[in-house]
Amino acid sequence: MVAQEALRVVRCGGSKLSGTRAAFSADAKSLFCASGDYVKVYSTATEECVHILQGHTNLVTGIQLNPQNHMQLYSCSLDGTIKLWDFTDGILIKTFVVGYKLFAFYTLAGSEDSVFIIIPKRNEEASDSFQLVSVKLPKIPDQEVEAKELSLILDDIGQSPKCTAFGREGEYVASVCGLHLLVYFFKKKKIHRFPLSATSSKGANNYFTCVACHPKEDCIASGHKDGKIRLWRNFNHKREYTFSTLHWHHDVVMDLAFSVEGTSLLSGGVESVLVQWRDGSDCKKEFLPRLGSTIEHIAASPNGTFFCTSHTDNKITIIHSNLRVSAIIQGLVKGTDVKTGLVVDPRTKALVLNGKPGHLQFYCLQTDKQLYNLDIVQQEYIHQIGLNQVDLVKAAFSARGSWLATVEQREDKETELELQMKLWSYDEQTQSFTLNTRINMPHESHVTALCFRDTDELEDVTPTLVTAGKDGRFKVWVLVNDSDAEKQSMGWSCDFVGSYHNYPANNCCFSEDGSLLAVSFEETVTVWDSDTWDLKCTFCHPPGRIRNLCFGRLSCSKYLLGTTSNGFLCCWNLLSCALFVFKPNEPRPLCIQRNICRGRVQWAVFIPREVPESVGSENHKWLSRSQLYFLTQTQDLMTFSTKSTEERLTPSSKQLAIEESLPVTPFYLLLGKHRNQQQSKENADLGTAVVPSHLAQHSPAIKELLHTPAHVLPSASFLCSIFINSLLIPKENKSAGEVADEVEMDSEKAEDESDEDIEVTEMEPDINPTEILGEITPKLSKSQEKELRKIRRMDYSWIAAL
Repeated sequence: MVAQEALRVVRCGGSKLSGTRAAFSADAKSLFCASGDYVKVYSTATEECVHILQGHTNLVTGIQLNPQNHMQLYSCSLDGTIKLWDFTDGILIKTFVVGYKLFAFYTLAGSEDSVFIIIPKRNEEASDSFQLVSVKLPKIPDQEVEAKELSLILDDIGQSPKCTAFGREGEYVASVCGLHLLVYFFKKKKIHRFPLSATSSKGANNYFTCVACHPKEDCIASGHKDGKIRLWRNFNHKREYTFSTLHWHHDVVMDLAFSVEGTSLLSGGVESVLVQWRDGSDCKKEFLPRLGSTIEHIAASPNGTFFCTSHTDNKITIIHSNLRVSAIIQGLVKGTDVKTGLVVDPRTKALVLNGKPGHLQFYCLQTDKQLYNLDIVQQEYIHQIGLNQVDLVKAAFSARGSWLATVEQREDKETELELQMKLWSYDEQTQSFTLNTRINMPHESHVTALCFRDTDELEDVTPTLVTAGKDGRFKVWVLVNDSDAEKQSMGWSCDFVGSYHNYPANNCCFSEDGSLLAVSFEETVTVWDSDTWDLKCTFCHPPGRIRNLCFGRLSCSKYLLGTTSNGFLCCWNLLSCALFVFKPNEPRPLCIQRNICRGRVQWAVFIPREVPESVGSENHKWLSRSQLYFLTQTQDLMTFSTKSTEERLTPSSKQLAIEESLPVTPFYLLLGKHRNQQQSKENADLGTAVVPSHLAQHSPAIKELLHTPAHVLPSASFLCSIFINSLLIPKENKSAGEVADEVEMDSEKAEDESDEDIEVTEMEPDINPTEILGEITPKLSKSQEKELRKIRRMDYSWIAAL
């Protein structure tokens, strides 16, 4: 009996890349960043994700290179563990279980067996009091080790990793919290505290936001909420300390970082500008502007070649030391609200949703990478709190992706509502959308829905768009020819306006063949003929206001589905006008999955598969032709999968199987097809059966064994016998009849050789006239050939005597 497949919730992308400070490898060829509970390894040259280090069960909060081995990487997480990775091969080497939620992680070159972490006092994520402690990492050969030996360094410090930094050669550690700077000296085991007043006579806001330490000198740089940077010196004396002030930022200083040699200081904030201060002087500063969004983190490579900035729009920018952008790693843009919902681009099968303010982002689900941004609003975004700016609220594609409709609005308490609908046509030459028609105030109130007719792109059907609004109207827009003698042009214009008792129109949807249009007005659903725009029927008795409408597909195209504000799902049969109303928990649904994510599910969408997937269980047939994706409150993209852990190799194992991870190029397809044809032809000519490959040759364990570096494998004597046995082909048991046939064939072989000369002469008979006419002697079976040989060996000399 085949075991039933279990349905799993799998995170497929969208996690935040800028949650913690990124780190470079020693040669600056790789960049490490935390992405949810993963650690991603990117190439700084190609921007491609090389490895995904998977093993943590909660948010990764810190990553650092191992100072004792630059080919290894430490990571810490809220799951209470520290993991050591071989990032070149994507292999987990060891796990240290601390038992506390870890919010930051630091390493020092002089501390071989100790690292530093920030933990909450009461081991609670919502705690407001944190400690900096050192933890001793035991040198035990086990895969998982407990690290419980903790030593307190500083108490009552900030939670953020940006608020703590280690000084020159690890002689001291500086931490900021509120209005206090704390400096702990390891040799003296003393703490110096430097307070600031909350405000000054000039209205400055002196609260600390971040801190950085000079790598070569006794100098501490601190950032503040009023945009100032203070450079602290002579802080080994409590009363004789001094500080100088640098000021360019007009708002909060988000992060600070010194270059490797300490010759320059980097700062960033909400202005989206990276500022480089030379030699700590206010007069020697350089700028890299227009980086796109607020800078959250800054990091420098160990060899001084690159800097990198992490941004609030889920982007990492890699920058040369001469302040030129080298590469951009863009994840799913994190907006404040996904007003457009999740839309699928029919051309690229990309997920389309709100991106940067006023933009649509096209996001590839297969590569977890943004394809491109489309500027819809086409206005400069002003970073100012409380300023109402134009929002992109609706988007819809035509059936084949040739047209895109967007709606943008700006609403202010003091001014009237501003609405604008734009129609975009796809340009094959530029491979992008170009603006075709701009319509000001398509409705007198908010636009609630818009949809294209699915049969738009047939040659004999005019492309049609329908919009619904709170003004109690739905409008039909068609593509018309606006050409004149001077130029040819096509544009969109309103063809029909419909309403129903002046109720606000909430939703609209076309049937699969485009012959019917359904529009909901509060608690009433109306069905219209799309050719004459006549009202065909109304459904007036669902419980609650209609929230969504959708026609069925294929064999279910006669059904119209709707959800209500009271939690009911309604199904109308358009042929019989019958209504079926049920709660989601009453008729038996195909699938119920509880606790699929920590927060609330915001949006969900089905995306068609390029090739239907074979699903064994009848309960999961709904996943064969399309895949369901949903977006959580933290904007993590989740999906459902029926594949087991063995079938879904971990990302590290996928990277180890090098021959499977290489791209399938046209040359590979041509050469591989030729080799397969040649091999099958040889097998057919020889008449030999191809021996099926053994199961072990396709085992992920064997593939990983063949590609794993030797220094992390067990001894060869232990693996040799297991590996050899896995490659052996088992001997097949033959039946008694087959053995007897083989013996008989061997005995006949000698007799056949003696008759070989006679058979040679017999193989040259005269031409038979029947063969010329097309009557070919049928081929004999093996048993018939055997009987024929026996007849040939019989002695017929007695016939001659007659």
